[in-house]
Amino acid sequence: MNVEEIRAYATAKPGVEEGFPFGEETLVFKVMGKMFLAMGLTRQPPQFNAKCDPERAIALREQYACIVPGYHMNKKHWNTVIIDNTLSKKQIKELIDHSYDLVKPKSKTKK
Repeated sequence: MNVEEIRAYATAKPGVEEGFPFGEETLVFKVMGKMFLAMGLTRQPPQFNAKCDPERAIALREQYACIVPGYHMNKKHWNTVIIDNTLSKKQIKELIDHSYDLVKPKSKTKK
């Protein structure tokens, strides 16, 4: 996936807003005001930071060299994913979905 494909996928999710709170080189995606994805627009190869369950984050880092502790983020909860053609589009989308799901507001069900 490239930067535009990632942007299109992230912005298609319900309630997502995008902006540049850290400067014009880092595009940030938020749901309900909470960040779930940050993507450097000038990095080569492209990469993004995604929130991740701490145990899953460690497992992914051990399995894939292209997934490392989150750059400039809380390394317990964030991974940096380097787009170097190691991961499939499906895997990249799953990482974005997981991050979004961790951050989006939970539905409240009545008992």
